[in-house]
Amino acid sequence: MKAFTYERPATVAEAAKAAGQPNARFIAGGTNLLDLMKLQIETPAHLVDVNRLALDRIEATSDGGIRVGAMVRNADLAADERVRRDYGVLSRALLAGASGQLRNKATTAGNLLQRTRCPYFYDTAMPCNKRRPGSGCAALQGFNRILAVLGTSDQCIATHPSDMAVAMRALDATIETVTPEGTERKIPIADLHRLPGDTPQIETTLTPGEIITAVTLPAPVRGRHVYRKVRDRASYAFALVSVAAVIEADGSKVRSARLAFGGLAPKPWRVADAEEALVREGVGAAGEAALRGARGYGANDFKIPLAKRTLAAAVAEAMRA
Repeated sequence: MKAFTYERPATVAEAAKAAGQPNARFIAGGTNLLDLMKLQIETPAHLVDVNRLALDRIEATSDGGIRVGAMVRNADLAADERVRRDYGVLSRALLAGASGQLRNKATTAGNLLQRTRCPYFYDTAMPCNKRRPGSGCAALQGFNRILAVLGTSDQCIATHPSDMAVAMRALDATIETVTPEGTERKIPIADLHRLPGDTPQIETTLTPGEIITAVTLPAPVRGRHVYRKVRDRASYAFALVSVAAVIEADGSKVRSARLAFGGLAPKPWRVADAEEALVREGVGAAGEAALRGARGYGANDFKIPLAKRTLAAAVAEAMRA
């Protein structure tokens, strides 16, 4: 790990200003950043510790939703009575991620901004456009079993690893931020993460130093909440495919649906056509719509049929509930 300087600002404004300096990074739980620093994938010159900022509350909003502070730990969010009752898909997604120890440290903002687990991103001896722009993507012809089949480019096929973000995408969360200049922004979660295109090293629409202060969820969505995750082992593994589903049904008829997928793309993946197809035509048509344009790269070809089967299983679970 390379040497760095460190500070603990007392306010959000101070934190954003400090992190706006060249090669500075925020640190909270550190569950991702510290690993990257040890491997010298991330080599920040300055760390801005935000743990003392008053961003660790879960509060009701005037429209019947909730506002989750950026520093709320994953374990606390999953256990919150309001989240368990009204946003069950989020609680289930959080509990499907990482381990109990990590959930006790990981934060809401950090979970949204965690970086890919592509093995070539983590191997500094291999080319990776996300880690070193212009070096190439070793995953295209390499071991790509866990990597993306949607939203990819010839520059990068990495996936976003968050379970929480998939559920928040299904719930239409909004990200609240403050820039180093003091400007407040509200960013729909659909617009937070970028597809790789020709610049896979630019992963979000945040500007340098912009700090996430909270995530707001709208009023609870009616329906059955299901989070189904397929992985290589029963715990402490990232999704090969995951589905966050909120389905309102009348008997055997689906009346409305929200569907978001993880493990398939560089960002939480949601397709309006798939939701409409589920209501009009059934789960088979929904699967075809959700995976339209999907492309496998050899070892990950299985993800395309697996995603369709996982969606069918999630819908069946919701209909049984």
